Amino acid sequence: MAKHGKKYVEALAKVDRTKQYSVSEAINLAKEINFVKFDPTVEVSFRLNVDPRHADQQIRGAMVLPHGTGRSQKVLVITQGPKEKEAQDAGADFVGGKEILEQIKGGWFDFDIIVATPDMMGELGKLGKLLGPKGLMPNPKTGTVTMDVAKAISEIKKGKVQYRVDKEGNINVMIGKLSFNEEQLAENFKAIYDVILRARPAAVKGTYMKNVVLSTTMGPGIRVTGE
Repeated sequence: MAKHGKKYVEALAKVDRTKQYSVSEAINLAKEINFVKFDPTVEVSFRLNVDPRHADQQIRGAMVLPHGTGRSQKVLVITQGPKEKEAQDAGADFVGGKEILEQIKGGWFDFDIIVATPDMMGELGKLGKLLGPKGLMPNPKTGTVTMDVAKAISEIKKGKVQYRVDKEGNINVMIGKLSFNEEQLAENFKAIYDVILRARPAAVKGTYMKNVVLSTTMGPGIRVTGE
């Protein structure tokens, strides 16, 4: 088990591990116990009673947070023809076709998210082993395979987040920066919480959300009720 530093241990001591905090309590506690000298990311983790091996229990999608993420994302658009200018005009950081795919094959990953038009997915599919493990493969469910590249770029730049259940039944989503005020973080939390709640598969029996935890970069987890 990793040995934690003194400041982490001191922060952890202020968190009641047996308690489920309200969202506002959790946010205020996260601000109080923060010990890093940069503006940390705030993340929420959901532990769900789902079995992702079943297709009907694979929860995946994307949404724009009400107050964004506080993080600027570099968008790469893979397309060709007139759509290249549309992507450039919409503020894409990088735009191209097969020549950019060759750069990725060579190890270039100076971007955070890929948007692709459907006609390019055949070529992109060949890079599945490179892009898949990094979570970079575009997908229609998250709005990153689309002909409306301008809308996709706009949403990403406004603070769109993707969520996807992992094989253990967990979903981790960034909801902002600790410098956000309490109301902004609470509204972002509520937005993603409601989306995950509505995504409950019909096959799930009993408790759906086993655990919801709010945490910051390098900080301890704080259990929240979701209310």
